[in-house]
Amino acid sequence: MGLNKKRKIEDLKESRAVSEARERLRDDRTRGIVKWVFEIIVTLVFAVLVAISAFQTVTLQESAMEPTYSVGQKFFVNRALYKIKSPKRGDVIVFKTSASDDAALHIRRVIGLPGETVQVKDGKIYINGKVYEENGAYQDMTDGGLANSAITLESGEYFVLGDNRNNSEDSRYADIGNVKKKYIVGKLWFTISPRSKIGFLKG
Repeated sequence: MGLNKKRKIEDLKESRAVSEARERLRDDRTRGIVKWVFEIIVTLVFAVLVAISAFQTVTLQESAMEPTYSVGQKFFVNRALYKIKSPKRGDVIVFKTSASDDAALHIRRVIGLPGETVQVKDGKIYINGKVYEENGAYQDMTDGGLANSAITLESGEYFVLGDNRNNSEDSRYADIGNVKKKYIVGKLWFTISPRSKIGFLKG
């Protein structure tokens, strides 16, 4: 076999090897990109599922929280928070009065905590016999309802009031009563409408 012919065969083999190497590199890059895109999609889907399970929207249907919040305002509710901790005084919570799927959602402020004794006297709130000094300008209550007599909260029970103290159905009345933790949906967390009030809630 002539020298030139040998060189041509070697050049052809080398060319094929280079082509195969380039093809493998392209395949590796393609697989890497596909894997990267797949991981991003899986991450996004997981994030969406977590968000759906952790949050829900609610619209304020009652005037009980005015003037702090107005009828028609829409919020995100943090459903995950109270799975790892308990509501604290001052939290604005979303709750039901029963386990029924059709039970209405209510929005009120936590005043009394489990184990505490709550009473309304002379329009003021007393907790364990002492006047509760609130952070906010709320009306003195003209009707203490059930809380005219001292109410001692059991384990897992919360005493709630609306910010519109003289136009609020809350723990002072039997239709609401003390709110059980198992019926608390979550904490009011973020305003989504109206646009002028979009943002995280304080507290």
